[in-house]
Amino acid sequence: MLRIGCMAMMAVLSPLLEARDYRFSDAHLHYVDFFQESDGMEALQEKMQAAGIEHVMLSGVPVAKKWDEDEPKRPRYYAGDDANAYWYSATDVWVADAYKKLPANQRQYFHPFLSGFNPNDKNADAHIRRMLELDPGLWQGIGEIFTRHDDLTALIHGEAPRANNEALARVFHLAAEYDLPVLLHSNITSKRERNPLYLPEIEEPLRNHPHVRFIWAHAGTSMELHRHQVKLKFLYTNLERMLEQYPNLYIDLSWTMLQPYLLDEQGKPDAKWVKLISTYPERFMLGSDAVGQFDSLEETMKSFVPFLDALPEEVARRLSRDNFLQILPRNSKLQ
Repeated sequence: MLRIGCMAMMAVLSPLLEARDYRFSDAHLHYVDFFQESDGMEALQEKMQAAGIEHVMLSGVPVAKKWDEDEPKRPRYYAGDDANAYWYSATDVWVADAYKKLPANQRQYFHPFLSGFNPNDKNADAHIRRMLELDPGLWQGIGEIFTRHDDLTALIHGEAPRANNEALARVFHLAAEYDLPVLLHSNITSKRERNPLYLPEIEEPLRNHPHVRFIWAHAGTSMELHRHQVKLKFLYTNLERMLEQYPNLYIDLSWTMLQPYLLDEQGKPDAKWVKLISTYPERFMLGSDAVGQFDSLEETMKSFVPFLDALPEEVARRLSRDNFLQILPRNSKLQ
């Protein structure tokens, strides 16, 4: 009886003993919000430790939301009212300042990406080059670049940014020159079109700039798209094709990808996505998409654990931590 009882106890404890201890790289984090405000580096480090996050992609937000003269209350988010947003280059100043204030032995865990430029301006590449030369070796990537971005696109003055315009082609050539990965936000469709309306805009730079490592922010999805369409039925098949066709495509699986794609309504891993990521184990990475506030980091990153547990352990480790580190520049001309 004692032997049977011990065996039963071991059966109960076995899943606990074999539980994986994940360490994370957050491949998509904004140090400031749409008002260029932040909880600060001390708060970020505290929340990173609690969440098991070892490395962070550190970017600003390339636009600032205006508090309009006719609005009695300051908005809390870019969609809070109808006031415009505008391109804001000083966002990179705040990121660089926070990074430089870190002790030298802590900087290795933070990976600044430069984002403060207008993607419709053919002067953007010249501005980026000046920023790279101003702080040699500091910037490790470009982005998040905002192109098609839900209602935010309509709030910004000027024409809608496209991932395949001439201004960004010049930026992508510069990214290849400096070996910098590019995090690109480009919605795959609009709120009401149930087809991949804007897909050619992301495929053209993938095809024309094969030496640039593109990280597609949440695979072209957004919470706003899901509010109108719940689930993009064409996403999986297109993504499967694109991963095979474009070896320079990487996917940021930040929070809008968790459900309804990676996990079903019952919170169980979707077998199709387990297979896809296992087929391309080096091409996906996790991100919180936190925007200036970091209290939810632990909850966000650990919400991926059920899906990670469904993957082979080596694939899960690559997804949770290593893949982001692998796309960073190794021999940048400014290092």
